[in-house]
Amino acid sequence: MITIIHTNNQEYTVDLSRPLDISIPLQSNEENVNAWYIPAPKIEPVKEGNWIGKVSEGASTNFNSIFFNPHGHGTHTECVGHITSDFHSINKALKQFFFMAELISVLPEKQGEDFVITKNQIKTAIQSSPQALIIRTLPNKNEKLSKQYSHTNWAYVSEAAATYLKEQGINHLLIDLPSIDKEKDEGRLLAHKAFWDYPEATRHEATITEMIFVQDDIADGNYLLNLQIASFENDATPSKPVLYEIKASN
Repeated sequence: MITIIHTNNQEYTVDLSRPLDISIPLQSNEENVNAWYIPAPKIEPVKEGNWIGKVSEGASTNFNSIFFNPHGHGTHTECVGHITSDFHSINKALKQFFFMAELISVLPEKQGEDFVITKNQIKTAIQSSPQALIIRTLPNKNEKLSKQYSHTNWAYVSEAAATYLKEQGINHLLIDLPSIDKEKDEGRLLAHKAFWDYPEATRHEATITEMIFVQDDIADGNYLLNLQIASFENDATPSKPVLYEIKASN
């Protein structure tokens, strides 16, 4: 299926039959990607007395319960409710699901014992004025699909870089790390607060999506992003961001 979108007085064609999924699937084993010092997720059949919700065990249907944490077990999208004392739901915050997006690749800079994505790196890499920015960190290894991130001091986005993204009007930030902030930062959450402009002028419509994975064969550049979420009344939800190549119409 081919459709046409209009933006900035430019027409683009999009082939909706060729999605580029940049989410990480959740699985019930120790190979599932993991962060924040929690056990692996579980997907298991309901058991009630001698009854087991599994066709191979004699049930008429498979009837599984899933135990997981959206922040620690895979691709997830969060709203400002992640850092506020008041409750804010991602299901209420995100009401539009298609965005013009730009994918950039960044090799975080070594600063002492840390690796940091800086304002200058982002400013240099961005070539358009996207609604959403997708950051692929380098090196881009397949181990991101199953990495156990706890106690690894992963790379993070500097406060200045997050402020710059806010100032550029980027409402949706996607990254292939467990958090845009430093793993152990004593709860400061400087990048989250800067991106959401919290608490000065909180951007309730802005979202952060973490733990994505962008394959190497997906080139840097502009895409149509479909940011799919599950309808959880929670600060975060598992999500499935999907990219579509766009071509300017003649």
